[in-house]
Amino acid sequence: MLHTKSESDITSLAPSSPSRSPKRPVYYVQSPSRDSHDGDKSTYMQPTPSFNSPMESPSHPSFGRHSRNSSASRFSGIFRSSSGRKNGRKRNDKGWPECNVIMEEGKYDEYDDDKGVTRRCQALLALLGFIVLFSIFCLIIWGAGRPYKAEITVRSLAVNNFYIGEGSDFSGVVTKMMTVNGSLRISVYNPATFYGIHVSSTPVNLIYSDITVASGQLKKYYQPRKSRRAVLVNIESTKFPLYGAGSGLDASNNGGFKVPLKLDFEIRSRGDVVGKLVRTKNKKQISCDLVIDSTSTKPIKFKKNSCVYR
Repeated sequence: MLHTKSESDITSLAPSSPSRSPKRPVYYVQSPSRDSHDGDKSTYMQPTPSFNSPMESPSHPSFGRHSRNSSASRFSGIFRSSSGRKNGRKRNDKGWPECNVIMEEGKYDEYDDDKGVTRRCQALLALLGFIVLFSIFCLIIWGAGRPYKAEITVRSLAVNNFYIGEGSDFSGVVTKMMTVNGSLRISVYNPATFYGIHVSSTPVNLIYSDITVASGQLKKYYQPRKSRRAVLVNIESTKFPLYGAGSGLDASNNGGFKVPLKLDFEIRSRGDVVGKLVRTKNKKQISCDLVIDSTSTKPIKFKKNSCVYR
């Protein structure tokens, strides 16, 4: 008696007998459609390719459940973690509990750069602070040193040789000639208590009728603090032509000459308070009136009102 095979038997026997048909049958898996959530009961037929063995087929009971569970855990793990799982810990796709890792933004080099910039700023501020403090210190020292001006006093003029006579200049013009040789004594006092001074002067001129007939130069020197020093300046000239200025010079009864003259010069003092950074400079213009008698060999002494200091 021949039994007719049902459609299910044919489907189940198809994989075991590949020789009967050249092509492998296609499995159809019925799965709920996306609209099933809205109440629609329609189904969706999806063709599934065949596999070489039943073990590779997704319809195998053991592998099917595993694949569904793994996919469910893989996709639903994120949503389950939001509602909380065992011990309130999140788990990743492999089932391991997730740890709260704090990710630091930026690079480590940025912190090094910030520290370098901060150190440079600190060094710059320290340098500026030092400069400001040192400037204030120098300003205070400079202000304290300004009142200590060198005190200049003209003491005397010793005339060693004074002669007026007739002569001729280099061009042959006949005129009166003056010869002077003397030494001027000057007293210099440095009242500063914490620095010395460098003393110099302009040419010391001996003037007759607005004409410089003789001159000398003070040699520059250094004078320590709180010290007094007497310096000598040689004033001399030889056969200086007077031209028209000499017409008013007449010899006295004893054959000598009394000539009104004027000393004019400037004394300069410089004090190095803090090296070359802080200096104090002072000037004093001096002019003295005197009369030279060619017959007298005594030094000419200057009184306080004989000279003008300005």
